[in-house]
Amino acid sequence: MTSYSILLGMKKFKVVTLGCRTNQYESQAYIDQLKKMGYSEAKVGEEAELCIVNTCTVTESADSSSKYQIRHLARENPGTRVVVTGCLAERAPEELVNMPGVSHVISNKDKENLLSHVFPDEEIPEFSIENFSAHTRAFVKVQDGCNSFCTYCIIPYVRGRSRSRAIPDILKEIGGLIANGKKEVVLTGINIGDFDDNGKRLAELIRQVDKIPGLERLRVSSIDADEVDEELASTILNGKKTCHSMHIVLQSGSNAVLKRMNRKYTREIFLETIYKLKNASPDFTFTTDVIVGFPGETENDFQDTLSMIREVAFAKVHMFPYSERKRTRAALFTDKVPKEMIMRRKQEVLRLTEEVGFHLRNAYVGRTMKVLVEGDGMGHTENFLPVYVKNANQNDLVTVKLARNTPEGLYADED
Repeated sequence: MTSYSILLGMKKFKVVTLGCRTNQYESQAYIDQLKKMGYSEAKVGEEAELCIVNTCTVTESADSSSKYQIRHLARENPGTRVVVTGCLAERAPEELVNMPGVSHVISNKDKENLLSHVFPDEEIPEFSIENFSAHTRAFVKVQDGCNSFCTYCIIPYVRGRSRSRAIPDILKEIGGLIANGKKEVVLTGINIGDFDDNGKRLAELIRQVDKIPGLERLRVSSIDADEVDEELASTILNGKKTCHSMHIVLQSGSNAVLKRMNRKYTREIFLETIYKLKNASPDFTFTTDVIVGFPGETENDFQDTLSMIREVAFAKVHMFPYSERKRTRAALFTDKVPKEMIMRRKQEVLRLTEEVGFHLRNAYVGRTMKVLVEGDGMGHTENFLPVYVKNANQNDLVTVKLARNTPEGLYADED
C-alpha cells in the first residue's frame, strides 16, 4: 500500500462542480479526501494530474455545461485523468466514457467510493467534509434522493429513492466545520423535506444543530410548501440561530400546471405557508424556483405565476425555461409551448423579479442589521438580503446600517 507521504507536494488536482448544493457538498468531500492523501489543489494556470467533474443533468443546458467542462479540462491538462461523476454520469455514462481524457465514469450510487476506483491500492480517507473552501457558508448534505417523481424531473431516476444520514454523523461534521471557522451552515439535500433518521424528522435535526456551540447562522435549503408543517415552522421561527429566510419551491403559480407537474401542493397551500411564517416574523423573506413554458402552460397560467411573484415579493427567483428530459412523463406531453413564447415569458419573469426584489430591499434602507461578508465585499443579512460592505474581510459578521438600495443590492453606510 502506498504511503500518503510519498505523494506529498507532488500531485495536483482540480474539482469542477455543476448544479446543486448537494453536488457542492460532495465535491468538497473529494477535496478534503485528496488533501489528506497529500494532493494539493491546482491554482489557476497549473496543470493537474487528476480532474474530477461532478456533473448535472437537470436541464439540457446543464448537460452541455458538463460536457464542456470535461473537454476543457482534458485540453488544458494534457495527460490528466478525468473522472466524471454526478447526475449526467448516471443518466448517460455511454456518452461520457469515450470522451478524450476520461478515465472513469462513476455512478451516483457509487459516488462516495469514487477515489477507491481511482486509487484501488490506496487507503482512502472518510467521505466527509471538514471545510468548505468554495463558499463562506457551508453546505451540509443531510439527505439524498427523491420519491416525488414530478413529471418534468429526471432527478429521482439519477439520484434514486430518498435516504437520510444519521443525526449524530451530521452533528459531528457540523461541529468540525465550526471548529474550522465556519459561521453559517446550510442543511441541504435533494428533497430535504423527506429527512427521516429512524423517525426523527427535519425539525428534530434543526433543533439539535441549533444547539451546537459556535454556530452563528443555520439555514435550510430548498423545500416544498406542503413540507413546512407547524412543527417545522415553529422550530425555524423560535430557534436561536435559525435564519428567517427560506427557499420554498414554487415552480408555477397555476394550480392546473402544478397538477400536471405532479407537485403536492396548490397555490393556496403555498400562500398559506408563506403567510404563516410572514405573520409570525414580518422580516421573514423567501426565495424560490420557477419554471416557465411547461407543456400546456397557457397565458392565464403564466399570469398566475407573475401574480404569485408579486404577492410573495420574493427576495430572489431562480428562473428555468422548461427543458425536456427523456424518461420523464412530461416528455410525452404533446402540447409544447413554442420556444419564442418561453423566451418571452422568461424575460418577463426576470424583469418582474428584479422589480419586486428592489422594492423589498427598499423597505430596509435605514435599518441596522448584521451581515456575514462573503466574497468581493458582498454578504447577506440573516434574512438573505444582499449587502455590499467596505473595509470588511470574508467571513466577518458585521453590524452595519443599510444606507442605500441599488439594482445589485443594498450598500452599507461607509462611516
